[in-house]
Amino acid sequence: MSTPTVVLVHGAFADSSSWTDVVRGLRAQGVPVVAVANPLRGLESDARYVASVANSVTGPVVLVGHSYGGALITRAARDVAGAKALVYVAAFQPDTGESALELANRFPGAKLGPDTLDVLVHEGAPELSIKPGDFREVFAADLPESATTVLAATQRPVAEAALAGGLDGEPAWRSLPSWALVANQDNAIPAASQEFMAERAGSTTTRVDASHAVAVSRPEVVAELVLAAVRATS
Repeated sequence: MSTPTVVLVHGAFADSSSWTDVVRGLRAQGVPVVAVANPLRGLESDARYVASVANSVTGPVVLVGHSYGGALITRAARDVAGAKALVYVAAFQPDTGESALELANRFPGAKLGPDTLDVLVHEGAPELSIKPGDFREVFAADLPESATTVLAATQRPVAEAALAGGLDGEPAWRSLPSWALVANQDNAIPAASQEFMAERAGSTTTRVDASHAVAVSRPEVVAELVLAAVRATS
């Protein structure tokens, strides 16, 4: 079997550049990579877009999701003919009917909420972004302030409906092998929630002392986990 192509899916309040050092690490090992520009509009429509990108790849695919991106790969992989594995990076692994918002708040510790979020109503629908003054603590507490200031300024808002939407149908982790990276110092998705989802899915789990922005702060750990999935499915 040929080496799978890794399809990286970022989450809310971020963009594809958050994978930059992970891409470098994977490419250095000869692994082909595609980073999806996540629309952040709605779980079903975003998942269809992710699936369309993954289906444009020739050969096997390993889908990797960070945060809300985990919910998308859980849905999208059902429609990706070449999908061989799922990798969750401080990510949501929903079961049928579950939403990202529900899972983030199932265990205490999440600092995303009315006090730390700005709401913009666009065409009648609310969009969410993290308040610049709260971005570092909520999203990237293990990065220097100089870096988080830039990340806060360049974050992409997410439609509230995307985070509130429940998963339709069976989760792909029931039929595909999965790996999970739990960020122990995550203030967006509590580590307890990540542990619960990974155990339920039977994921091969790695833990790291890192913030929610683990792909930026600890890209070598993320790349190594993705490589483990690639090697297991090659």
